[in-house]
Amino acid sequence: MLDSLGHWQEVWKDLQQVGIAYVLTAFIGWDREKEEHSTGLRTFPIVGMASCGYLLALGSQPDAAAQSRVLQGLITGIGFVGGGAILKEGATVKGTATAASVWNAGVIGASVAMGHYEIAIVLAALNLFTLRALLPIKLWLDGKRSPGS
Repeated sequence: MLDSLGHWQEVWKDLQQVGIAYVLTAFIGWDREKEEHSTGLRTFPIVGMASCGYLLALGSQPDAAAQSRVLQGLITGIGFVGGGAILKEGATVKGTATAASVWNAGVIGASVAMGHYEIAIVLAALNLFTLRALLPIKLWLDGKRSPGS
């Protein structure tokens, strides 16, 4: 009976971690959705919770090399997903901030799975700050670079 109780406590902890990864990345997805990007409210939480889930499924590994290989594969796969957010229109390239944010969502999920909540929170906060607070500066700089300005 006590073994069963311990198992459910572990399940509850895993659910909490996936939930935290989901919420932290959903905020970023919400921001991207408000800006009418194709990658947004659904993609970001899925990337965050999937990254968290992969590492939780791996479990604690005494072999650091095994954990490193999983992280390497995860980073590569997320890069592929993020690449889908980048669009080339003539001479301009759009979606790089969204693609970088997708990659960051994966790291947020991985950080939560590894118990580094402070890293996950800081990454989510800095991601949102970069997307929101630096947007007016980017638009101003883009206006200065456009022909005829």
